[in-house]
Amino acid sequence: MTAKEILAKLVSFDVLSKQNNLDLVNWITDYIKQYNIETVYVYNEEKTQASLHCRIGPAVDGGIILSGHTDVVPVKGQPWDTNPFELVEKEGKLYGRGACDMKGYLACFLSVLPKMVQADLSVPIYFAISYDEEIGCLRAPELAEHINSYYSEKPKYAIIGEPSMMQPIVGQKGVLYVETTVNGSQGHSSRIEKEVSAIHESTRLILWLENKMKALASNTRNESFLPPHSTLHVGQIKGGIATNVVAGSTVFQWDVRSIPEDSITDIVNDFQEYCNELQGEKRKLFPDFKIENELLHPPVPGLQTDEDASIVDLVSEISGNNRPSYVAYATEAGQFAEAGFESIICGPGSIEQAHRANEFISIEQLKLGVQMIENLVEKIST
Repeated sequence: MTAKEILAKLVSFDVLSKQNNLDLVNWITDYIKQYNIETVYVYNEEKTQASLHCRIGPAVDGGIILSGHTDVVPVKGQPWDTNPFELVEKEGKLYGRGACDMKGYLACFLSVLPKMVQADLSVPIYFAISYDEEIGCLRAPELAEHINSYYSEKPKYAIIGEPSMMQPIVGQKGVLYVETTVNGSQGHSSRIEKEVSAIHESTRLILWLENKMKALASNTRNESFLPPHSTLHVGQIKGGIATNVVAGSTVFQWDVRSIPEDSITDIVNDFQEYCNELQGEKRKLFPDFKIENELLHPPVPGLQTDEDASIVDLVSEISGNNRPSYVAYATEAGQFAEAGFESIICGPGSIEQAHRANEFISIEQLKLGVQMIENLVEKIST
């Protein structure tokens, strides 16, 4: 099957994060098994979702992991011109949810599988396909560790194929989503000085986050990133029942995107310390005042691969691009790096197309993705 044919099939599975993905994973497995390659599932506890991995080539150290995720973001509320779960070609572009992020990369390496099994590979190639990436890169750590423990040999590299226009990416920011709930007192708005408004106190917390970002920007910078500092951003807030009622509760969600020089854990701990101080102060007026912070997923580590690392030389050669770059968005690359693999991001398509209506990957980018994998096979063949 061609990469386009495989992509059409992958796009047809409307599997969002948290949803059962076994039909999609089983289809990939059936395709791989045609070439007498064993696949290994890493299930969730309910066995309704699974990552998979497999090895092509000899069981020797020094292999290369090709990694991507199966889940996509929702399409509800987006003004699509076509059926998002049907691959549609128009003017050299392939439209569909996940076509760019990141089923295009999966289609590229799956389409090259026949050449992999025919080649005399000197080191193995591994496929590592995860799920629930879009809601916090939840499954990559267990997938990477499963690969470490399952095979007797040790892979060396991991190429995470997030859309980068085939540019090697050596650095990414870490990320964490947090939900903060504030419980205040309710009462008549004329008594605001006798009450503790959850909305008013939330604004103090949000202002603290903004000031923290400014302090981080002043103290620590990495000019490789845009912006060149860690960021804190509040994306959602809900609270209050009426204009003349002091708000009894507020919930807001915010994120941290950290450069490698900053610690997400330290930032969250500093915020918690301020919450504790504010809570102690306001309980003098309203004893049941409370601030609770919930981490919506484990912190996703950033990536900072040395530009002189051998993985950079390899991917620069096979992709035809020799200018390593940096991105502000998060991927599973930092988690594969933490598992002990030299990691890099490089894949077809543009991140500008990800998550939006009428998402597409150009046919040219898909071809370049296939060419990179074919170049890899040729590079490591004896």
